[in-house]
Amino acid sequence: MSSVAFETQRAALADVVAIPVTPFAEDGSVDRDAHRALLRRLLDGGIATLTPNGNTGEFYTLTPEERRLVTELTIDEAGDRSTILVGVGHDVPTAVASAHHARELGAQMVMVHQPVHPYVSQRGWVDYHRAIAEAVPEVGVVPYIRNAQLSGYRLAELADACPNVIGVKYAVPDAARFAAFARDAGLERFVWVAGLAEPYAPSYFSAGATGFTSGLVNVAPSVSLNMIEALRSGDYPAAMKVWEQIRRFEELRAANGSANNVTVVKEALASLGLCRRDVRPPSRVLSEDERAEVAAIAAGWSI
Repeated sequence: MSSVAFETQRAALADVVAIPVTPFAEDGSVDRDAHRALLRRLLDGGIATLTPNGNTGEFYTLTPEERRLVTELTIDEAGDRSTILVGVGHDVPTAVASAHHARELGAQMVMVHQPVHPYVSQRGWVDYHRAIAEAVPEVGVVPYIRNAQLSGYRLAELADACPNVIGVKYAVPDAARFAAFARDAGLERFVWVAGLAEPYAPSYFSAGATGFTSGLVNVAPSVSLNMIEALRSGDYPAAMKVWEQIRRFEELRAANGSANNVTVVKEALASLGLCRRDVRPPSRVLSEDERAEVAAIAAGWSI
């Protein structure tokens, strides 16, 4: 399939790429009704790209059956209102099965979570992603890169073999490294998504990104949209006004190695009465003091 055939998918990546939370019911199961309501809120808020089974969705705490359920709920609720980028990962057969499932339901893209393995070689990284991408040649594939050692030339090598590798979620916290990686891989060849969300979006956009992922968008879609509109128009002072508005919220999420990354988002949603605050281990709910601070921040946004 030619790159022309992936134009819709490429356009969807050059946007706010929402990573929805996975709300849990009191008994610990996935809360289907709350999940649908949160998805509708994103769609009604103008969000056009959704990533079920992302890290903000607690991908690594979900069972295979729950990951399939989350994919099904998201695709069913979104209909033709959104482009769906389904998170897949774990061992190759599991990732391939998830990619096949996503394709069968009509998802246009899959995001491949970084390989969770203590020993990742650069050539092995290519092999891992190639096995998944070749299994679904008609689906756009987006590697999620958190490995600072990975060379941009390896990504180019992967795309030479798999033309359906069309975009990259780059989540190494180093704007200079991102700029070099993107140019080594091919700046115009891929859609570059700033994978560390709004705090890094201005610096990554200045280096060539055209989209960014967001967990904050679950709470305040308009805030995320304000930032991307500013960045698209090259208005960095306006983008940094949004950055200042969300700074404390994102600092709370990033503290202690991002220990409360999802917890803070769910706490904000809980403070607004939109879902329970529950998260699964190894995440944990916030202390009372932290809850009050998050609630105050969320209340201060024009939601």
